[in-house]
Amino acid sequence: MFPIPENTDILLADAEKDNLYLSLIEQINKDFNLANEGIDFPMSISPEELKIQLHEKIYRMIQYKFAEYLNLLYIIDVSESEIKKLDGSDLVILAEQVAFLILKREWQKVWFRNYYK
Repeated sequence: MFPIPENTDILLADAEKDNLYLSLIEQINKDFNLANEGIDFPMSISPEELKIQLHEKIYRMIQYKFAEYLNLLYIIDVSESEIKKLDGSDLVILAEQVAFLILKREWQKVWFRNYYK
């Protein structure tokens, strides 16, 4: 069964442990590009840097490109009910939580593809 990570750090550690970290980066790049939000994380990016840059990207999208942000969530297939549970009063915290939901969904895709291949 799919292991649901509690936070970003655990998720990224699991991805590295399962040798799926590069696949996770590829999936993120692919889905962002599908949403016309060009992002190109290099394969050499560290988990900590990935976490920071993804958080910054989401923060900027919420602030300046809200329609594109919603489209991105749709393309990645982030759970609408999970998004609705978040408290949007602090944009920095909201962007961090959304970045985790995005990572969690992308990780799920990569994990299932690997597990059932």
